[in-house]
Amino acid sequence: MACLHDHSCEDHNCAADWSLFNHIDVPKVVALNESVAGSVKSVFKPWEQRLDTSGGFLESNEGDPELLVFIPFTSDVKIKSISVVGGADGTSPSRMRAFINREGIDFNDAQNMQPVQEWELAENLQGVLEYQTRYSRFQGVANLTLHFPENFGGDTTKIYYIGLRGEATQNKRDVMATIVYEIMPNPSDHKTKSETGGGFSHVE
Repeated sequence: MACLHDHSCEDHNCAADWSLFNHIDVPKVVALNESVAGSVKSVFKPWEQRLDTSGGFLESNEGDPELLVFIPFTSDVKIKSISVVGGADGTSPSRMRAFINREGIDFNDAQNMQPVQEWELAENLQGVLEYQTRYSRFQGVANLTLHFPENFGGDTTKIYYIGLRGEATQNKRDVMATIVYEIMPNPSDHKTKSETGGGFSHVE
């Protein structure tokens, strides 16, 4: 696993140390096309609980595997990697597309907008994979929207855990910060070439 620091990961729980869970504004997390309203909040939890399904999971509506998850933060963050634990029997998401600092995105927007980054996912039932971001593009993130357009053939898409790894800045989310983000141009808005990629690594 690629780390953000210079110690040996054999002696540290790096994934937990760099988890952004405590910086996610969980009450304000929302999802489109979830079969049970509010169930998306259950997939955000501490790293060590990522395989605990007792608290519920996120599932799309029957016959429609697409999901869109909006994740706001309590302070600006830098995102190094993303981990997704999906369901069995073809219900894990097979693609993930990320948008940053874009509020109110719906499915039509997501399908027509250029993502900051896109990944082809593997079935990660044991929570051992994480997907690296293009780190320079995931700086100063006030909110993150993840679009899961399809799965591995199941009638629904199931997600049990979404984990984000990186670090938080000292900039708390407030009215002034929101105004600054609204008036500053986003360079990714002007890209026209499709961008995919970003590898994954095993998390021990």
